[in-house]
Amino acid sequence: MKLVVMKFGGTSVEDAAAIERTAAIVAGRVASGKNPVVVVSAMAKVTDQLLRAAAAAAAGDRIGALAISSRLRARHRDTSAELVNDEAAAAALVQLIDGKFDALDEVLRGLSAIRELTPRISDQIVSYGERLSSQIVAAAFSERGVDVSHVDARQVIVTNSEFQKAVPLDDAIEKRAAEKLSPLLAQGKVPIMGGFIASNEEGLTTTLGRGGSDLTGALVGSALNAETIEIWTDVDGIMTADPRVCPDALRVKVISFEEAAELAYFGAKVLHPATILPAVKKNIPVLVLNSRNAGCEGTRIISVAPHCNSPFKSIAVKRKLTIIDIVASRMLMSHGYMSKVFAVFDKHKCAVDMVSTSEVSVSLSVDSNASLPAIAADLSGLADVKYEGKKALVCMVGEDIRGQNGIAAQVFNAIRHVNVRMISQGASEINMSFMIEEDDADEAVRSLHAAFFKEPDPEIFDVEARKQLLASFS
Repeated sequence: MKLVVMKFGGTSVEDAAAIERTAAIVAGRVASGKNPVVVVSAMAKVTDQLLRAAAAAAAGDRIGALAISSRLRARHRDTSAELVNDEAAAAALVQLIDGKFDALDEVLRGLSAIRELTPRISDQIVSYGERLSSQIVAAAFSERGVDVSHVDARQVIVTNSEFQKAVPLDDAIEKRAAEKLSPLLAQGKVPIMGGFIASNEEGLTTTLGRGGSDLTGALVGSALNAETIEIWTDVDGIMTADPRVCPDALRVKVISFEEAAELAYFGAKVLHPATILPAVKKNIPVLVLNSRNAGCEGTRIISVAPHCNSPFKSIAVKRKLTIIDIVASRMLMSHGYMSKVFAVFDKHKCAVDMVSTSEVSVSLSVDSNASLPAIAADLSGLADVKYEGKKALVCMVGEDIRGQNGIAAQVFNAIRHVNVRMISQGASEINMSFMIEEDDADEAVRSLHAAFFKEPDPEIFDVEARKQLLASFS
């Protein structure tokens, strides 16, 4: 069985036209002898609107929350009407959509009464995005001749009870996938399920965190020992930089799991940071593809990538960071001091991106969040604390950076006009990172891209596409 898991993001199912394209892509895989499992996100922007509805209800604005729900109901009904022409199937789908929105409205009314938005209720509300999109996609595929079977993802993806960012339970997922998905595949059916949503062992709805549909696809691929995992989005693959910042950015043809994971963690939006882990576990190649340009071969992520003659593969930027400076002249080198510092961040569940130390101080970078004043207050019991926001972390990923003589000099010469606040090199052999002002991030990336991607390795990068782009401007 040539099993492939195909995950489609929100822009790939955002409207009837996008779902039509997605249906054609999946039908093409079936025609080529593949056995797909399809995972879909909520329609684009739906999760954000559901969160706004939840916030409005929690603030006591019942009318505002229900108005958002009403607009979403109309959008889903209109999309389904464009996609499904069979009268009986269309009526059944509208009835299903209305039933789900009736249930959502009841939750919103209850929330507006109690005015307490718990993580558990938040997960219940946002889960409606994928629960609806997967049903609409299944109906659309069926009308187009794809033999589908809708599967509630909550029956397959099992997690702990950490609502809003639940941790998958791999053994339970493998067991459920064998029970729920394998029999359908054996019958030649295409299972369709929502991404992002899951359930704990008691059956309560959980979610995998924002962007978690990628992780769902990888978990299903790992559980079923898929041949490949395909992540379909609205860009041609992993790029050497954000094309909105560098219009001449190149598509990366092939990259290693380790390099892709670094890029995902440090700001590249193409993949959820946790996506790579299940694929690494079973050594399953991951393909990043464009549903708007299905003929493009995308980016292939594998365990060991071919040697690259260029020093770097890609530049990622993580924005909206804060630097926290902790100064304690008498405590820094004392036993247990650093553990006390990091215990504060653990207490507030705040991840640290970069750490730099000197004789008397520690500097750390974290995502800007509402916990910063509380973190600073707790740290003030250990040392003097100050923090600065609006910072950006620039991450340059490549092959054996640590072993390249003079590479740091080349990097910092390229951005000599930009003030660098923190530097990290040597902790990873494939990553060089530094912290700058957020306002300088785009200029720094453009300067670095111009310096290091003048003569890209054609075995690794899509050089021909750049030539065609430049020719179109001439």
